[in-house]
Amino acid sequence: MRTRTHARVFLVLASCMVAFACAEQPQEPPDNRAADAAAIRQADIAWAKAAETNGLEGLISYYTDDVMVLPPNMPILVGKDSVRKDLAGLFNMPGFSLKFQPVKVEAARSGEIGYVQGTYEMTMNDPKGTPMTDKGKYIEIWKKQPDGSWKCAVDTFNSDMPPAPPVPTPTMK
Repeated sequence: MRTRTHARVFLVLASCMVAFACAEQPQEPPDNRAADAAAIRQADIAWAKAAETNGLEGLISYYTDDVMVLPPNMPILVGKDSVRKDLAGLFNMPGFSLKFQPVKVEAARSGEIGYVQGTYEMTMNDPKGTPMTDKGKYIEIWKKQPDGSWKCAVDTFNSDMPPAPPVPTPTMK
């Protein structure tokens, strides 16, 4: 009797081990980082063309609805409407143009997020009508959308140019 019980227990354990061994093991998702990085790079290049061709609305079109833009010397802008409102003046300045290009692009293995580091060149006219050019760098965080497209969720940039000297304030006598 005891031998039969041990044999049954052994048989049940052996069956469980075989079942676990044959069970489908969770597969690691495929590594699509290179393809995702290429898609983000292409989206960033298309975005630069859209901003150059369609101005502010071209720029806005590549942002997520809840985008966070961190411009230099300004408070954070949250959402497309906030970005549109605060950057409209910049895009309406005489002689304004914006060009940017990705330098480094990486995507997470998860396939949900990536980033772009790039450079920009922005030109506008000074009060006398003389063109002024600013060059700098940017970082963008991109998120894959439910339809498989990529949109920028966080955007920050700053100038490579030295800061302007402070404007002297008149002193009272």
